[in-house]
Amino acid sequence: MKHRIAIVTGGTRGIGAAISIGLKKAGYKVAANYAARDDVAEAFSKEHGVSVFKWDISDYNACVAGVKKVSETLGGPVDILVNNAGITRDGAMHKMTPTQWEEVINTNLNSCFYMSRAVLDSMREHKFGRIINISSMNGQLGQFGQTNYSAAKSGIFGFTKALARETAGRGITVNAIAPGYIATDMVKAIKEDILKQIVAGIPVGRLGEPEEVARAVLYLADDEASFTTGETMSVNGGQHME
Repeated sequence: MKHRIAIVTGGTRGIGAAISIGLKKAGYKVAANYAARDDVAEAFSKEHGVSVFKWDISDYNACVAGVKKVSETLGGPVDILVNNAGITRDGAMHKMTPTQWEEVINTNLNSCFYMSRAVLDSMREHKFGRIINISSMNGQLGQFGQTNYSAAKSGIFGFTKALARETAGRGITVNAIAPGYIATDMVKAIKEDILKQIVAGIPVGRLGEPEEVARAVLYLADDEASFTTGETMSVNGGQHME
């Protein structure tokens, strides 16, 4: 495998950081996108040797400019795109504001279009590409207080299947990963009694590790994973089975 270039959105923290590190160790040139916390991004880059790039993935023009900068900096077209970044703005539907809805849809779903559109022409030209969309188990099940988040993450499944059909003949695969409860800082911050209830409902009896999601990404990103497209890979410890 040549040194393919990969972009990971939200790639300096949590699951995204594990994906960036995993791809770097596997020999990819990695660009970790981030939107806030320059200090965290700079420390991450220094520790792991991953290039970091700041732009707002909920802004189409910023995505186009960001992809161009990555290509110029890393010396080639983007071969792998991991749409990982996401936010939550939780609240019951009868209390949710339009702003809470729009921010989550723009960041979690619209960004998949913005980023994919920004890399697609080059992938089509070179007849190779891997687009991997990080969804969520809550997009499959729904979750109380997350109509915005669940809608966005569910939308990723349809987006993945449709784009996979459009690009299969050009050597481009498009797949989704649906993590369950993963031991990120956000999940570990849940109240202890509630977290115990969550773990009790996971058949393997523990939270997942970010690196376990990263390993799924590594499979789907590989040159030899060319016969897998339009699929959703669940990484949830058996909590939801289809």
